[in-house]
Amino acid sequence: MTSAVSTAPGMQRPLWVPLTTQHDFPERSHTAVSAHGVHVSFEDGQQRICAKSGLWNTNLGYGNPHIEAAITGELRSASYLPLFRTAHSKAIEASRALLSLPAHNFQRVVFSTSGGAANDAVMKLARQFFVLNGQPERKLIIGLKGSYHGLTYGSQALSGDELGQSVYGVDRRNIRHISFQDQGQELAQLMQREGHRIAAVIVEPVLGSGAEAVPGEFMAALQKHRQEHGFLLVADEVATGFGRVGGWFASDDWQQQPDVIVTSKGLTNGTSACAALLIAQRVTQLFDTSESVFVHGETQAGTPPTCAAILGTIAEMTRLDHNTLSKQVAAGLNKLIEELQGTRGVGDSTGRGCMRGVKLHSRNGTPLSSEGVLAVVRSIHEAGAIVQPGPGRIQLLPALIYTEENFAELQTAIKAGLAGAQSDGVFE
Repeated sequence: MTSAVSTAPGMQRPLWVPLTTQHDFPERSHTAVSAHGVHVSFEDGQQRICAKSGLWNTNLGYGNPHIEAAITGELRSASYLPLFRTAHSKAIEASRALLSLPAHNFQRVVFSTSGGAANDAVMKLARQFFVLNGQPERKLIIGLKGSYHGLTYGSQALSGDELGQSVYGVDRRNIRHISFQDQGQELAQLMQREGHRIAAVIVEPVLGSGAEAVPGEFMAALQKHRQEHGFLLVADEVATGFGRVGGWFASDDWQQQPDVIVTSKGLTNGTSACAALLIAQRVTQLFDTSESVFVHGETQAGTPPTCAAILGTIAEMTRLDHNTLSKQVAAGLNKLIEELQGTRGVGDSTGRGCMRGVKLHSRNGTPLSSEGVLAVVRSIHEAGAIVQPGPGRIQLLPALIYTEENFAELQTAIKAGLAGAQSDGVFE
């Protein structure tokens, strides 16, 4: 006789779905079968409008034919070539294209396979830089409170959000986290105490968890401390790059250039497991003059089809004039958020450009709990739209190809989802 435990629905599922319990996973309504443009179709027969660009990835929508053609062509030419102690022409071409994008000047590209792995790599790079510079004591990496940098062992340590780091024994001895919402007070205290030990400060221009924009005043203070203490400044643009908050990169607006940009997600429009580090001359020159090897490599990083996807994405964003698209979608988001703020339980908004958060609060005015936010996200999903949960809020990250009709469809679904959550007592 088979036990009840062994026949539970979650036990029969071959896929371990990330970041959720398995026993109550709503399989039919949350198992996608296809995606096109800004819509995703699911096993339950419903088509839902996507308002998170597949986790910030599909900035140009699902199934862009021009990017598809670029990848398909390269699969025929060279389905796989590695980058361990060798190179290939597509990787060189993609590197040149990437280095032409930022407003600041960068010298070299290191390919990776995800934002998390790339953040691991940049922490290694910073520490080796200071070993080569005769300062081996500089091992501290500084991140922001509430930040998200990934779930690999190093990037989970760097993340300032609570992600079970203690459960997994993540080593945070050489990691520090500071607030960016206190006019730089914690930053100043940290610099006074440990500035001589800091290898790098890693900043998301807009936090991926919560869509909180880092204030210009904080960045100005950070850059002043950098001039005094000499640490590397890293822009984690995994989420903000490739038109998400305007331009190619949010750090284009920084008065001083970062030493490294980390980019992923929109880099290939979500078609490949890909990330890249854009590295400034300050770093590359020291490695070159000391004839040192950066010991980092990933088997699937920078393959020919991946590099073709990068080139296809850059070409397509240029053809479609992504700057104009970003402005139009940002304006549509502003209008949508203003409409939603007339709904009970909806509060202020956060973020910039096409990366926004909408705060939710219970009837007594306190921020909605994590469980409450997830319940709202599920209710909106059932009503026909896909949004991203955040701390005390939902996050809206629509593709740059959104139309007025798409925004109208999204507004209808979100309002219906909020009403459903209200009826279920989620906001009590």
